[in-house]
Amino acid sequence: MDAAHAQDRAGRSRLRSINRPLIARVLVIAGLLAVALFVFPSTLGADWINTFTSVAIYSTVAAGLVVLYGRVGMISLGQIAILAIGTWIATRLSFETNLPFPVLLLVTGAITCVIGVLIGLPALRLSGLYLALITLMAAGAVNVVLAQIQFPNGGGGFTARTDNPSLSGLKAVPRPSAAAGDNAYYRYTVIVCGLMFLLAVVHFASKPGRAWAAIRESEPAALAAGVNLTLYKLWAFALASFMTGVAGCLLAAQVGTPNTYNFPTQDSLSLIATALIGGIFTLWGAIVAGVFMQLLPFLFQAQWTVNPNFLLVVFGCGLLQVLLSAPGGLIDQFPKDMANLGRLIARKIPLTRQAAFGIASILALLVGIVLLVTLKSTPIVGIVVVILSPVFASLSQD
Repeated sequence: MDAAHAQDRAGRSRLRSINRPLIARVLVIAGLLAVALFVFPSTLGADWINTFTSVAIYSTVAAGLVVLYGRVGMISLGQIAILAIGTWIATRLSFETNLPFPVLLLVTGAITCVIGVLIGLPALRLSGLYLALITLMAAGAVNVVLAQIQFPNGGGGFTARTDNPSLSGLKAVPRPSAAAGDNAYYRYTVIVCGLMFLLAVVHFASKPGRAWAAIRESEPAALAAGVNLTLYKLWAFALASFMTGVAGCLLAAQVGTPNTYNFPTQDSLSLIATALIGGIFTLWGAIVAGVFMQLLPFLFQAQWTVNPNFLLVVFGCGLLQVLLSAPGGLIDQFPKDMANLGRLIARKIPLTRQAAFGIASILALLVGIVLLVTLKSTPIVGIVVVILSPVFASLSQD
């Protein structure tokens, strides 16, 4: 009897230890959602709300990269092109039909999903650099086509055009009736993007996620284990394209009258760089990528009056720093480095060369950004400090 009670207590103890991290994670997510949905709209101005709407949209696009590269190992430089396609589809459908906005989201996501699968078909036997080049060429081709057809063409229907060069008076993509204002639409966008993240989490925790993990580790081993490589690779392209298509529909309604200038091809490179910096193996890294893509340029240009082109230097050095010393991205490495810094200050661990240079690489990136903002007349000082980040990262390696 005592043995049975002891076994029961041990089982409950294991259950509590298993559930504790999950409960903590759920509480953190709930807290962040509460801040995003209730605190931000009531305390921030219209410019900030519009920027955070863009952060949510581009975080969803980056989540597609987490699916493709972080889970399956297929690098794609065409997510911005898929976003442009989704935005174009949503714009044309809104001109032609009177679909309710939730239905427009689903239809846009479904059509973009099919197009993403068609783009993924030729790339099934490619990997690494070859797959990256093919998807980057596809992104450039989409940009050229959309520019030639004068995206979004104006007028009603799928083929109607406007002769007004300025596109003034062009019909805007309507927002949902319950979220016509900026604050309401921001909340709507956060909820929809949260559902896209939840869709990805469900896939990661189920059979597709296990198959993708096997494919990423070793395609021959996955094939030997009975994993259908073609099916699950196309599944990954489909999921990433669906999420990006929904993000494109949200972007179309946010902008109102989108055009090709919203989707420069170099944004595909910026997206993969920021996703790697943030942490491409986790959805938290996708949120960091959205912040880097949309919030940092807004802060540099609108709030701090600093040339946003300096961010290219920051992204480049940050990418080198991550590739050299933090493959899990800042979302994984930053807490570890700050914890090591705290232990060093408390003298709980000895100071090693690897720890010192690892911490210095993160601090150099952050201090460099601060110097770029504060020393506007001499930005070269901040640039030099930012460049030291990958240097320190290389010195931290054995």
